[in-house]
Amino acid sequence: MGNFQNPSSWQRKKGYELTQSVKINSLELENVKRVKAVKLEPAQSGLTIVGGRNGQGKTSVLDAISWALGGNRKKPSQPHREGSVTDPYLHVELTNGLIVERKGKTSALKVIDPAGNKSGQNLLDQFIEALALDLPKFMESSSSEKAKTLLQIIGVGDHLFDLEAKEERLYNQRTSIGQMEKQKRGAAEEMEFYPDAPSDPVSAAELIQQQQEILARNGEKQRKRDHADELAHELEKIKAEAADHDRRTNELYEKWQEALGKQSGLAMAIDKAERELSDARKTADQLQDESTAEIEASIAAIDETNAKVRTNVARAMAMKDADELKEQYEDLTREIESIRADKMKLLADAKLPLDGLTVEMGELIYNGNAWDCMSGSDQLRVATAIVRALKPECGFVLVDKLEQFDPQTLQEFGAWAESQDLQIIGTRVSTGDECSIVIEDGYSNAQVAPIPTPQPTTEQPNEEVNPWQM
Repeated sequence: MGNFQNPSSWQRKKGYELTQSVKINSLELENVKRVKAVKLEPAQSGLTIVGGRNGQGKTSVLDAISWALGGNRKKPSQPHREGSVTDPYLHVELTNGLIVERKGKTSALKVIDPAGNKSGQNLLDQFIEALALDLPKFMESSSSEKAKTLLQIIGVGDHLFDLEAKEERLYNQRTSIGQMEKQKRGAAEEMEFYPDAPSDPVSAAELIQQQQEILARNGEKQRKRDHADELAHELEKIKAEAADHDRRTNELYEKWQEALGKQSGLAMAIDKAERELSDARKTADQLQDESTAEIEASIAAIDETNAKVRTNVARAMAMKDADELKEQYEDLTREIESIRADKMKLLADAKLPLDGLTVEMGELIYNGNAWDCMSGSDQLRVATAIVRALKPECGFVLVDKLEQFDPQTLQEFGAWAESQDLQIIGTRVSTGDECSIVIEDGYSNAQVAPIPTPQPTTEQPNEEVNPWQM
């Protein structure tokens, strides 16, 4: 793991090339922050713990390594040990043969290769990962930044982002449709329903026509009644005129002949009028108006029935709309499931730095847990694996504050690091046997063996997977 595939130009020019990831062979530090004098030869793989009580200079060791290899951007704000008259001195020897030094008033960088040639920070930057010197920076970054870093490593970021954007769009669309479907169906179910009503509206046109015909016949009968009344009125006028002629007969004797003729005509007219009146009254008395009450009741019933039909039709349409929305919802669900399957395949085909590690909706997920739901040990494991994968040629990682982990967890972490040929230098508030070196008052006064790899026991009732294994 971590072999160079493409040796850099400086390696080829100097006549040698790196065949393994670069690690720290040894380091010497003097007068850096709280460090007075520290020498350390960390284990080439696994976990090397710098122990000590609080304020003794443990973290200063990591800061010094970071400054030595990471450049002036990693320089402490107050690098000179308080009270010392001697300038800081940093000496780091790497497994690729490079010697890195900072000394003197300016703490100028000097990088010397095995051939004695001098170089600078650009050379170190080729194989040293900045986050390996500052793991907390990665651990404290946002969830989206962590996910982007992982996707950068496996090279599927753009494709995954496109899939997740499409998934989010379809998910929001489906949510909206689901809400509309529930509202539509709920409103439909609350609408009144008449199971006895016909499926189609009933026409009242025929009944209305019948009603109009009856009204027309009744109107004709009324016209006849009015005509009989007119004839009666005319008879009264004739009778009055005849009486007037009678009164004037004696006065108008000389016109008797004329009046007599007229009288005869009037008598005939009276007779005719009486006969017509008698016939008209006889006919009118026989006429009976037809009732439209029954038809009007039927029309009213039709209106009530049709109101029920319209209510049922409206309810059926609302249910149809709800069913259509449900179909759209189900179609979107299938699309979303297809996208999620594509995402899973995309990530499954990618070479991830840790089993159980993936990205979901822009967040790191490890064994089903988001970053804020991971244990501290899982966070450390994930961060270390990702940072190592960023630049495999960088074979070491610096880790501070390991006191939060119990000895068993530390052993498992160390075993995992050793299986990955990864050098981890960490600090822990402790002076116990788990420490590879103990710092007291800025000095390294003890050197012990690295943390041993846990050995399997003879009794294994339950076969468990080592969580540190990739």
